[in-house]
This record gives sequence, C-alpha cells and structure tokens, in this order.
Amino acid sequence: MNLFDIKGNVTVITGGTGVLGRAIAKYLACNGAKVIILGRKEDVGSEIVKEIESVKPEGSIEFMKTNVLDRATVEKNCADIVSKYGKVDTLLNAAGGNMPGATIAPDKNFFDLDPEQFEKVLTLNLTGTVIPTQVFLTPMVAQGKGSIINFSSMSAFRPLTRVCGYSAAKAGISNFTAYMATECARKFGEGIRVNAIAPGFFLTEQNRSLLTNPDGSYTQRGQDVIRQTPFGRMGKPEELCGTIHYLMSEASKFVTGTVAIVDGGFNVLAM
Repeated sequence: MNLFDIKGNVTVITGGTGVLGRAIAKYLACNGAKVIILGRKEDVGSEIVKEIESVKPEGSIEFMKTNVLDRATVEKNCADIVSKYGKVDTLLNAAGGNMPGATIAPDKNFFDLDPEQFEKVLTLNLTGTVIPTQVFLTPMVAQGKGSIINFSSMSAFRPLTRVCGYSAAKAGISNFTAYMATECARKFGEGIRVNAIAPGFFLTEQNRSLLTNPDGSYTQRGQDVIRQTPFGRMGKPEELCGTIHYLMSEASKFVTGTVAIVDGGFNVLAM
C-alpha cells in the first residue's frame, strides 16, 4: 500500500494563479491528481493550464474563474466540479493577499492604518477561506472523506513588522484551522481532516518589491529575512509541495488541526 498515492485525487486550489499556486498545481498534476485551479485571472489561469499540459502530466489540470467572496460563484464552481468528477478530495485554500493601507511603513505609525483596507485584508484572507470551506466541505461530508489545507503564514506565529492586517488575518486562519479540525471530526467523522501550511518567505508577486530591488538584490527587509532564516535563503515554491502532498494523502490519516511550518528555520531562530 502506498500511503502517499494521490492518483485520481480531485484537488481544488483557490488562488491557484499565483506563483505558489502554479508550482503546487503542476506538482500535484504531475503526480496523478486531477487539479482544478480557481482564480480571478482567466488569462493567467489559461496560461498555467497550457504550461502544465505541455509536460503531459499523469493527472489533469483545468481552470475555473471564481470569486472566493461570492458564495454563489463558489457554489457553481463546486457543482461543476462534482458533476464532472463525482467528488472533491482536497481543498487547498491558497487565496489571499494584502493592501498598502493595511500595512504600516517604517516612517508611519498605527494612526496611519486605514481601517477600511484593514477590513478588506481580513475579509479576503479569512472570509475568503471560510466561504470555500463551507461550500467544498459539503461534498466531503456526503462522501465521508476529505482533506482541507489552509494557507497560514509566519506572521500568524509572530506579528511581523509593517503587515498589521495580514498578520491578523493569518492568525485567524490558524485559529480557524484548529476550530474546524475539531468541528469536522466530532460532527462529520474522522474521515475529514483540516490542517494548514505556514510558508516562510517565498518570493511572490505580492512581496517581490518589498523584499528585492529592481536589480534582484535584497532590500533591507529582504536582508533582515535572510538573517533571520537559518538556511540563509528564500524558499523555492516547489519546496511547499512535499508537505502539501503529505497532508492530502493517507500518510497523514491521523493528522488534523496542525499548522505545518515550511520556513527554513525562520520561526525557531532567536537572535
């Protein structure tokens, strides 16, 4: 018996058009999963599908346009997926983001925080995880089995400077993960597991300008991150795939409510 076998696993990835989502989708499809990317950018989604299909994956890949804050749209996505594949095995809640007004620059202070943008960041990250979880949990409950994997962050463990709204939202994701693990196990059975992954620092569209200069060198903040990371480098997107593979497979059958850290040691270094 191969505990890590994910062939035929119907995997839904929200926010799948980002740097991390793209790498994860490619890895899972190449290992036999039937991957459905949900995102807002149809052009990017189509490009990702073509890229992955070009390597002739053992599994499959497709894109569906969505809005994780619009329940009706997410429900339509779910209905279309269940109609085509008959089930949903894994939900990876990777949708999220930040906004300038929800951050506090070095030359600003707490009074410069924009409450409206703070609320939008909370909504995008936290509610944008709750709605897809409600929707895709429904077929999982019906089939008595499923794995939900949320995206937390290093900022959920320690409130990183500047990213006030994002840190609050990701702390909420970790708490929601723990809550849902108990909720699902007690009310729907041990077949449904809820965990999270907490990446360290990986370069994405969202943070690239914050961590690197136009010439590719690190900004002061980027240098601070490297100094705090024992591995002495940023993570590579594909380095998240092994942990996700584990959490969605039978190898983690007795694992729920955890937040798996993939950070090159960032969270354990005290200076």
